[in-house]
Amino acid sequence: MHRKNLIQQLLGYRTEYMEEAAMVDRTLRFIEAHQDCFNRHLAHGHVTGSAWVVNPARSHTLMLHHRKLDRWFQPGGHADGDPDMLQVVLKETSEESGIDINNIKLLSEGIFDIDIHTIYPSAHDDRHEHFDIRFLVEIDDRLDIPGNDESHQITWIPLTQVMHYNNMRSLYRMVRKTEQMNRLTG
Repeated sequence: MHRKNLIQQLLGYRTEYMEEAAMVDRTLRFIEAHQDCFNRHLAHGHVTGSAWVVNPARSHTLMLHHRKLDRWFQPGGHADGDPDMLQVVLKETSEESGIDINNIKLLSEGIFDIDIHTIYPSAHDDRHEHFDIRFLVEIDDRLDIPGNDESHQITWIPLTQVMHYNNMRSLYRMVRKTEQMNRLTG
């Protein structure tokens, strides 16, 4: 596994959120300590990727109601051994949304957010952690979003309503980052 690119990205990533900064440091230590960090067979944790999907107006985000976890999340998933997190995120976003990858616009090659979250034991998995690398992408909200069988529903949610669907701190942080971006470009 080639971890060098992700390590370089993490070393250059800056955040104003102290909690996220601690997760960046912890993610770096995890990746440096585990050559197989991109494989889900690493039972205690592994690197995953997800997309914060915004519409062109930056007023809504695309979220799905995850069938297995029974909660609303942004698109994303396992790297399955692929160290190219940008490609993982684009592939997972396409698979989970049902949108052709050519209709997914990467807004920056830089990391948008980092999160570490615990996946609790289930019939499918033991307790483990996801070291989630997140990128900012755009999809035209006029396109049909067919989704796939991994979710009950997929829909555009106004940024002002995201916390009603899932009040995780990391989602709040990504909403705040989007609002700040809107103020700077608005």
